Amino acid sequence: MPVLCRPAVAVPEHVITREETLGLARTLHAGHEQLPLVLRLIGNTGVAKRHLVQPIERTLAHPGFEARNATYETEAKARVPAVVAEALAHAGLQARDIDLIVYVSCTGFMMPSLTAWMINTLGFRSDTRQLPIAQLGCAAGGAAINRAHDFCAAYPGANALIVACEFCSLCYQPTDLTVGNLLSNGLFGDALAAAVVRGSGGTGVLLERNGSHLVPDSEDWIAYKVRETGFHFLLDKRVPGTMEQLAPALVDLAARHGRDAGRQDFYLIHAGGPRILDDLCKHLDVVPDMFRFSRATLTEYGNIASAVVLDALRRLFDEGGAAPGATGLIAGFGPGITAEISLGSWTHDAPPPAPHALHDPQALHTPQALHAPHAPLDPPLTPTAAVAR
Repeated sequence: MPVLCRPAVAVPEHVITREETLGLARTLHAGHEQLPLVLRLIGNTGVAKRHLVQPIERTLAHPGFEARNATYETEAKARVPAVVAEALAHAGLQARDIDLIVYVSCTGFMMPSLTAWMINTLGFRSDTRQLPIAQLGCAAGGAAINRAHDFCAAYPGANALIVACEFCSLCYQPTDLTVGNLLSNGLFGDALAAAVVRGSGGTGVLLERNGSHLVPDSEDWIAYKVRETGFHFLLDKRVPGTMEQLAPALVDLAARHGRDAGRQDFYLIHAGGPRILDDLCKHLDVVPDMFRFSRATLTEYGNIASAVVLDALRRLFDEGGAAPGATGLIAGFGPGITAEISLGSWTHDAPPPAPHALHDPQALHTPQALHAPHAPLDPPLTPTAAVAR
């Protein structure tokens, strides 16, 4: 079964604290009639500090959507290679061993995706599959894990690389004074993360089953309005209460796999805010400490969108991992309202001694290989395998 290996996580060097954020809100929006509410909401996020890709002076300026997006591309190309190299090293693989790159981001736009630049620049094979995901917001971290799982299940022995690149500060809108947007100014942070899903071998989360759930008629609860100045974040006041609708989906998926969602050994949950984590604890009947990795991410980095679940996994690794066979649940939440859910167990399997022949660089450069059509990785997923997954 596919194994989600140790992630690499990086945050930019510029830092803003909660106290500095509150001070800026008081200064920039002194006449806002709902300023007391905004200050209270920011104070209640539990975010102690966040990391920004630019100094705060540049973050507060708005040079235009084109310049913002150019900054996104420049910073992504400068910062992604390091997390990719670290994630590959954690998994005991090289770039040529990767068969699929899943790239997730909701804070900038590129076409072709950054995956094309990565393949051309970072040593990946030219036949590496590309799967960019741009419109699932914070849920995309869970979706990336699930799509990598599906691919590795369909093509046994294949390896997938997940990359999350979120520069939320590039979506700052100084003229948008809605309460939801002002709250986001004190909640979201910037981060990058990468992790490999190995088709076999490796230490980490053995991915066993995944699922998705959409809350009906909630499309406008979390959304972007695309205007001349870029992406404007919309946040409905009903969002903090969504665990009442989403928790049953987690319970149902676990039950179909013979598990109790409230009795897992570890949890890697998207930290959208403290209310989300508190309510999910209540609905699953688990003690708050079970979500300590997600809470730590929220406190130290803020909501880093699709990178949250990978950072939570990184913190589990930093704690020493889990006991072999320990069961866990991964969940990302985002626009839709969407939940991307995965069940797995901890494994300490050692990597295989060598990659499969398809990835042998000598074999790829023989005259026969250069002139022959590329063979598929493996037969596609059969109905029987799909059910088993």
